[in-house]
Amino acid sequence: MSHFKSFRFYFLLTILLISLIVVLLREHRPSFLRPGLRVNAYVSTSDGSVTIVDLVSLQPARKVYVGPGIADMREHAKRAEIWGVSSGAGYVWVLDARSGQLTAKISVGPGPLSVDFSPAYDRVFTTSSGSDQLLAIDCASRSIIGRAKTGSEPVQARITQNNKTVLVVNRGSSTLSIHDSATLQLRASVNVIPQPDEVLATPDASVAFVMSRSDNHLSVVDIPRGVLLANLELAGKPTQMLLKPDGGELYVISPEAHGLQIVNTWTHELADYMMLGSAPTTAILKEDFSEMYVADREAGRVMVIDIFSRRIIGRPIDVGASPSAMRFDPTEPGASPTMLLVVNESSGDLAVIRTRTDSLLTMIKVGQQPHLLAVKLFDSKK
Repeated sequence: MSHFKSFRFYFLLTILLISLIVVLLREHRPSFLRPGLRVNAYVSTSDGSVTIVDLVSLQPARKVYVGPGIADMREHAKRAEIWGVSSGAGYVWVLDARSGQLTAKISVGPGPLSVDFSPAYDRVFTTSSGSDQLLAIDCASRSIIGRAKTGSEPVQARITQNNKTVLVVNRGSSTLSIHDSATLQLRASVNVIPQPDEVLATPDASVAFVMSRSDNHLSVVDIPRGVLLANLELAGKPTQMLLKPDGGELYVISPEAHGLQIVNTWTHELADYMMLGSAPTTAILKEDFSEMYVADREAGRVMVIDIFSRRIIGRPIDVGASPSAMRFDPTEPGASPTMLLVVNESSGDLAVIRTRTDSLLTMIKVGQQPHLLAVKLFDSKK
């Protein structure tokens, strides 16, 4: 009888261990889909380097110097590459995800501050804030294929989803310049709020929203006509804008307003407001736009927001000092993200949150004053 009980005990223990292994495998699902699949996070630091973090082992893999003043960084959707800009050295750089090596430096002029890919990912757009230029780069050849004059001090270039228009935010002249994406020819220049920083366009490319981190107003621009529609007054200076995928709502994060302001993109009116915490600064939407994760920089926490009911779900998640940039781990089509990655600027680490339980998994040291974050899923054998 005792032998039978022992057998049952070890049998149940084996089943429990197998179940635990299955759960762990699901936590890291991308790494086990097929041999050779890799998933990495790329975190910029103040010394001009990018720390590469292996999201399977949850450990730093290597550190690569890319150039002084990393102002923007994005993953290429169709190539195993990370693209970014060095504002201090005046070039766009390309990092090979498989080798972890810097493979290109494309000189674009003084003070580049942003990069944006075309919908087909065959071109990348950037600006030179020091020479007042918009530039187009061919992703395959790494060559500059177009230049155009902009307003004073262009800080951001964004292409519309229909691939027809490039919107350029000119901080010095407080304008939004509207360019043809094929020729870069200037179609219109619209006066907007003082010292604009960021622009977002609706999916149908009909309306653009322009924000300034130094002003509590939001400019609304009619893109086809090239005219200013309104300057909406906000409850506080914004730090980030997010657009609902269907284009119906614009979410504006404001630490001064201690919350989230919601703009109806059809009527161009403030439609709702949510009080969130001490200093909500950055946010990220789930792909199904059902939930939003908001980082409170002052409290060192991340909150989960139900978009439809406008309420906070569960308890805030403690992540570290001064959380800022956030990204979900990339997955193959049909799979849901398993992790949310959060950069903590003051504590110099990367927080990893389980999205299944909305709980902190681990903290990974990445270097001094990390700021930007990119993630890439790729096949190391191709």
